[in-house]
Amino acid sequence: MNKPEREATVRQLMERTPPQVPPELYADVLRRGGRMLRRRRAARRLMWLLLWSAVVAFTVWALMAHPWVEPPSETTPPLTGW
Repeated sequence: MNKPEREATVRQLMERTPPQVPPELYADVLRRGGRMLRRRRAARRLMWLLLWSAVVAFTVWALMAHPWVEPPSETTPPLTGW
């Protein structure tokens, strides 16, 4: 099939009237779309809640553990009595 034949076939397909959609399909699509939006919204809220919880947990840990402070050396005893 060469290019002109393909173009003619596509034109014939485009000129046809679109098929009729069953009326009960519209209600089904609305129901599924609404459910999909609710699930996405719930998932997004859950992800924000998890992110917020992780930030709070990290902040509390950092304030309690002080990871930026160098731990004292335990290999050499302190020099006293000099």
